[in-house]
Amino acid sequence: MLIDTHCHLDAAEYDADRDAVAARARAAGVGSIVVPAVAAANFQSAAACRRYAGVEIALGMHPMYVHVHREEHLALLDAEIQRARPVAVGEIGLDRFQSRIDRPGVHAEDLARQEFFFIEQLKLAARHDLPVLLHIRRANDQILKQLRRIKVPGGIAHAFNGSLQQAREYLKLGFKLGFGGAMTYSRATSLRRLATELPLEAIVLETDGPDIPPEWISRQRNEPAELPRIAQVLAELRGIGAEEVALRTTANARQVLKLTASA
Repeated sequence: MLIDTHCHLDAAEYDADRDAVAARARAAGVGSIVVPAVAAANFQSAAACRRYAGVEIALGMHPMYVHVHREEHLALLDAEIQRARPVAVGEIGLDRFQSRIDRPGVHAEDLARQEFFFIEQLKLAARHDLPVLLHIRRANDQILKQLRRIKVPGGIAHAFNGSLQQAREYLKLGFKLGFGGAMTYSRATSLRRLATELPLEAIVLETDGPDIPPEWISRQRNEPAELPRIAQVLAELRGIGAEEVALRTTANARQVLKLTASA
């Protein structure tokens, strides 16, 4: 069974057929899905996805929603971590791309707030001995700097798209690297090269549904049932069997997220 280490199953895009989406994932061989929150407002909706077999949750505040985050939400996150027992703190991180194109004129202020919430959530993860799910856009060096300073028990660099050198730095810190739909595009030469050069022990699979659809569905809604075909692409790139990819990436996800063998 595969593990989708990153899917926003509580997103509005799934409201009309969430039960069917979960059923299709299970039928396709996806045994577990990790659903990360993005803001205090959806801590409960993420947790509600646990009604589906194999769903785990992460709780955190996403950098792209920094305009809605409040300092008091950190105390709420702390309390929810203790109550809901998520497998990770996430989705957290830094986004130096969206802050430029979406909110011109407040770039410096936006990044400063992102960094504040990122650092405070790293501290929470360290305190609760939880891994983190990282959102990283044009910010690998800045994130690595904080990870070296604030020690957390590893995690996943979601939708990884950095350099091989940066990848190796994450691995030294106990992280796995998330690969999904972006890897399936033939034009994604750098990412596909990374997917073949990295040790298989470094890689976990994800969809990021409803976002980052694979090449065969283009701009349509993504969902966890696409994960087996994404795994097949990785297998073809590496010249190995899809079963080996499934076994190894599932073991990697279980290790970094401290999941039981039943996940």
